Amino acid sequence: MPELPEVESLERFLADRVVGGTVERVYARAVHALKTYDPPVTALEGLAFDDVRRYGKFLAMRAGDVWLVMHLARAGWVRWQDELPEGPPKGGKGPLALRVRLAGGAGFDVTEAGTQKHLAVYVVRDPQDVPGIARLGPDPLDAGFTPEVFAALLDGERRQIKGVLRDQSVIAGIGNAYSDEILHAAKMSPFKLAATLTPEETARLYEVIGTTLADAVQRSRGLPLRDLKAEKKSGLRVHGRTGQPCPVCGDTVREVSYRDSSLQYCPTCQTGGRPLADRRMSRLLK
Repeated sequence: MPELPEVESLERFLADRVVGGTVERVYARAVHALKTYDPPVTALEGLAFDDVRRYGKFLAMRAGDVWLVMHLARAGWVRWQDELPEGPPKGGKGPLALRVRLAGGAGFDVTEAGTQKHLAVYVVRDPQDVPGIARLGPDPLDAGFTPEVFAALLDGERRQIKGVLRDQSVIAGIGNAYSDEILHAAKMSPFKLAATLTPEETARLYEVIGTTLADAVQRSRGLPLRDLKAEKKSGLRVHGRTGQPCPVCGDTVREVSYRDSSLQYCPTCQTGGRPLADRRMSRLLK
């Protein structure tokens, strides 16, 4: 799933290319992806994009008084082309969900691979009209995300820290992959209760959130869109690397499986050498 660093890179890439460009045609091919119908997607036609922003893991582009907002979910992506065909795209099954063609021929496709379709596209007057944006917590790359703000978010929070980091209403933009990476860098168990963090642990976790995300954004800077996913994967130390040696200590990276996802961690770095039980057993091995 594209998370904050990837969506940040998409924002910068598209801002350099679409701002000032007039929307010539919009083709919606995946009706299930459209979450709003007023204004219609065709309301973008004839308007010029003048702003591109990121809200957590949402990507938003303004054209006049209309916003095109996307959440790429697990398998969505944006594919830029310097020259798109003039006519409508061919019908039938395929990954294409939305095509936006600009005057002059350039534009982008919004695609979604796989059979599970969770891509969401909105056309709204205000990004805050999108429920997922309206409920977002503070952005960890924003200057207002201070140590004091972070500590207040964790105060009294009885959930495991892994789940808290992934909760978009607490902190915007962190998903499964980067929460694994952050907790590994902070040398913290994903099962640790957020409210039990000491002031020192809270300060360390705050610092690691900033450095991990900023480093990921920096690595992606200037890359073509087609290379962003590969860059994300190559920069991960534990996530998606079950069975491989931890790059810090050499211990074997282990996994905890859920029904529809998994987490990865290093026992030596994060849990005092103790393996965590599979979440299907729902407890920590003592």
